[in-house]
Amino acid sequence: MPTVHHRFALLLVAAAAAPLLAGEAEPAPEVVPLAKAHIVLAEDFEATAVGAIPAGYTKKGAVGVVDDVAHTGKHSLRIEAAINGAREIIKSGEEITALGGQHWGRLFFKVQLPAPQPLEGKIVHSTMVEGTAVSPLDQQPIQVRVLGTLVNGKGAFDYLYNVQPLKGRKEFATSSPQVYRYSDAWTLAEWYVDYATQTYRFFVDGQELGGIGFHKGEGNFTNAEIPPVFTSMAFGWCNYQQVASGGFVCWIDDIVLSKDRIGGQTALAVPGAAKKP
Repeated sequence: MPTVHHRFALLLVAAAAAPLLAGEAEPAPEVVPLAKAHIVLAEDFEATAVGAIPAGYTKKGAVGVVDDVAHTGKHSLRIEAAINGAREIIKSGEEITALGGQHWGRLFFKVQLPAPQPLEGKIVHSTMVEGTAVSPLDQQPIQVRVLGTLVNGKGAFDYLYNVQPLKGRKEFATSSPQVYRYSDAWTLAEWYVDYATQTYRFFVDGQELGGIGFHKGEGNFTNAEIPPVFTSMAFGWCNYQQVASGGFVCWIDDIVLSKDRIGGQTALAVPGAAKKP
């Protein structure tokens, strides 16, 4: 996998991605009640044994369900420390292709503190949610990283939307101008993608982040490349540089992929999802 050595190299085309609606604030879509929302995939890990991963997923790296940390219920997915590489669960098949080119996604995550920091003069690029697809731009395979981060030398990070072409071309990204520090409290991350309008939006704890989002318009795939369909979605943690002062340990819970925005609602009374107390 190509490595990003410098922040400028990763964000080289960020300025080319138009701000959402040419800089005008679009109202945030209303949260749809669970009883009315079209939820395609929901995973709260409650039905999965400790140490295992949910049925229907595959995995890479050291990742498994635990019962000592949870956002709701008793179980969550723990991602173990590694200097680099993927620790994630991967879902493919009809539940993913059924999303088509438009979906809302959300999960809750927290990070063990103190979080690793880059070595002096370096950065750490990480991905928590990544979809595989065929690019609408050139019909080549791509990884669409709808939830990522970039940590600077002071331990602060910004959120990233990042696309990695797997053949020939360089990766590109947009980022949030806001900077954060990892927290051991649960954080709600939401994303929205739409192939028809080449739109991406991103929310943290219910608040939309400016700068990272874009609205390119129909057929304008450059520096967007939202596909008409995803073939898989991976959830976990993958960091690409061997420059961190240790490995990230984090937890993920209450994953949802939906045709509607459900926000932070967690009583998921949908087929295949365990009900919460």
